[in-house]
Formats: sequence, C-alpha cells, structure tokens
Amino acid sequence: MKSTWITRAETGADIPAIREIDLAAFPTALEADLVDALRADPAAWIDGLSLIAADDGNPVGHALLTRCHIGDTPALCLGPVAVRPERQKSGAGSAAVLAALTAAGDMGEYHVVVLGHPTYYPRFGFSRASLHGIGVTIDVPDEALMALTLDAAHPLPSGTVRYAAPFGI
Repeated sequence: MKSTWITRAETGADIPAIREIDLAAFPTALEADLVDALRADPAAWIDGLSLIAADDGNPVGHALLTRCHIGDTPALCLGPVAVRPERQKSGAGSAAVLAALTAAGDMGEYHVVVLGHPTYYPRFGFSRASLHGIGVTIDVPDEALMALTLDAAHPLPSGTVRYAAPFGI
C-alpha cells in the first residue's frame, strides 16, 4: 500500500467525494450528514481545515477540524476522520490528520479535542483530556476524549467542551 499521500484543503469539487468517503467508511449517513451541516454552519466552519488525502488526485481520506470551545477558550474539534474502506490502514487517515493539525497550527490555532479511538489518536500527540481538566456534557469513556495543544507556549485550558451546534451536544 501507498505510504505517502498528497494532502490538501478541500475544494468545492471535493465535496461529493468527501461525502462518498464518509458514507463508505461509516455504517450510517450520520457522519456524512454532520460534515454537510458543519460546512453550512459559519460559526463552526473554518476554510482550510477540511483536509483530504488523495491518491492520483482522487480523495480517499478526509479529516475535519471545526470550531468548538473549551470553556470560553476557542479550540478545534477533530472529526469526523474517514478513509475509504479499501484504503484503510494505508496511512491516508494519518496523512489527512497530520495535514489538518499542521494547517491549524499555521493558522494560529492552539487547542484541539477529539472524541475517538484511544489507541489511534495518541500517535498525533493527543492525551486524555481529563488529565487537563477537560470534560464533556455527555457520558463517554474517559480515555475516548483526548486533547492536544499545537503550541507548548499555550497550554490546554480546563473546562467543558462546547461543540458546534450540528454535533447536537
């Protein structure tokens, strides 16, 4: 399998392919619909933070960062992250996540939270959010909520994560 990927911010032409990736990667349309709702929410969407990993120009992986808050501090929420099933475990997801985190840091963003697989996201520097005094208003396994600072000069704030409205949390 391919170990290097072309990563870039989504363009309007990528929107149908991103939806197809989400529909293929997840058992329901929930995540695909969430991405569409986030894209339509000006309080959540940040141009340049929806990244794809492409193979020969064809998007196969996608990572999305949208606005959230930790307490009153602006932060980013990572997710959904998706890869076409036949290309999973090829590095496409990691490439998209790394590109998204790099783009966020380049934009001057400092904090990212993710609710996801506790064995996958630590490879990007995420650690258990509760260790930093960060929580959510829903019942989730403690190890599944993780946080990352993109700049050591800006330590993670403590507080409750407030997600964008389309998350329904």
